[in-house]
Amino acid sequence: MKRISRKEFIKILGLGSAAFALGGSSLALAFGKTPKVGLQLYSVRNYLENNFQDTIAKISTTGIRGVETYKLPENITLKKAAAILSDYELEVLAMHSELPVGENFDLSLKMAEAYKSDIIVYHGWPQDDKYSSLDSMKKTAELYNNISYKLKKEGLKFALHNHWWEFEKQNGYYPFYWLFENLNDNILFEIDTYWATTAGFNPVKALKDFGKRVPLLHIKDGTTVKGEEAYKQTPIGKGAMNFPPILEACGETADWLIIEFDEYNGDIFEGIKESSDYLSKFVNQKRG
Repeated sequence: MKRISRKEFIKILGLGSAAFALGGSSLALAFGKTPKVGLQLYSVRNYLENNFQDTIAKISTTGIRGVETYKLPENITLKKAAAILSDYELEVLAMHSELPVGENFDLSLKMAEAYKSDIIVYHGWPQDDKYSSLDSMKKTAELYNNISYKLKKEGLKFALHNHWWEFEKQNGYYPFYWLFENLNDNILFEIDTYWATTAGFNPVKALKDFGKRVPLLHIKDGTTVKGEEAYKQTPIGKGAMNFPPILEACGETADWLIIEFDEYNGDIFEGIKESSDYLSKFVNQKRG
């Protein structure tokens, strides 16, 4: 079989896949496409470091169809991680990254090559001063635009992930809204609906306003109370989040609903399975 390059593979990805046929019920009309259920691997970071393959094997039994990567443990190579994920038929839906400049830009290209994936997501942590003033926001936007142009030349897309501060007013603006208006249209957004809610912002409004530029959603549940309480997270559907309107609002645009736990006191694999079942049931209802 002829080996294809990363650029050729990414070009193929861009062609898309055949659409699912949806049922005729009024519920099914809410979804213009059928999103898939994925997992941010950060949720199982402690397990991955100890036994990467066993952890991926367990994830593959939970109904998860794809994963979003983060910085790998030092004892796992990109080649090994990619091979194991492929063995368990888990698609790499996107790759979380440090800001892809300098060495991290080169690492982004290596990740895309290894994982056969085409979306680099800047995780946005920590808060620092990138939105502290209008001038700093302008400089941040210029930097993000430059990064996106460079990645686009390599056949890659650039996306931004939020925490709570991107949906809290600074300098008279919500930073993510300001970016939405001032970044080039190639830049995508990965809305973390939990952190937006924790900030006091309605994620349904954000999803409707940002539209097609939000192919990825982070879905987690918990107290939605700022501070340490926010990290007391639960399986999806067991916390304070109101997910039905959120999931319906993303029905025209979302490719992936990405489960994430920052912290969890229970059995993480049971929490992932319960969350996956919740989302899969909702998606299946929408299919009719």
